[in-house]
Amino acid sequence: MQIRISGKNLEVTPEVRKYVQKKVGKLARYFTEPPSCQVTLAVERDRHIIEVTMALDGIILRGEEAAGDMFSSIDLVHDKLERQIRKYKTRLNRHIRRVGLAEEPPAPVEEEEEERVVRVKRFAIKPMTVEEAMLQMNLLGHDFFVFANADDEAINVLYRRRDGGYGLIVPEWR
Repeated sequence: MQIRISGKNLEVTPEVRKYVQKKVGKLARYFTEPPSCQVTLAVERDRHIIEVTMALDGIILRGEEAAGDMFSSIDLVHDKLERQIRKYKTRLNRHIRRVGLAEEPPAPVEEEEEERVVRVKRFAIKPMTVEEAMLQMNLLGHDFFVFANADDEAINVLYRRRDGGYGLIVPEWR
């Protein structure tokens, strides 16, 4: 597994680098083709923060944790990603049995707006069903997800409602 490790406000020591490679490297056993992985370590006040982003075929798994020391943070994010992977694999297998084909969802869109656009993200869109979009949104832990609907290839927005349900915004062209 290719793991890129970087640090913010700290220098990554060889011990921490080795521990990250050991823990995150264990996640490769869930995949036939090892994913690429970006690990960012940071220190803010007394919190040691780790953010791990794994890019698979058309899907992104992301975990972020903070704790009192870096090794605890690494353990927590490893557990979180392992749960996400198992959840994704279970849903994917269930979907394969029900539908008969496995199309993996694309990377998510994240945009933040204030008075001006401060961040722009670009991603490849691959048509998917609403169910697959819900799976991807839940795996990322986001409240909304933009995707191309496989039925009509129109851009749709899936969002989580306050009552726990889901909403779907479908554009109507005039």
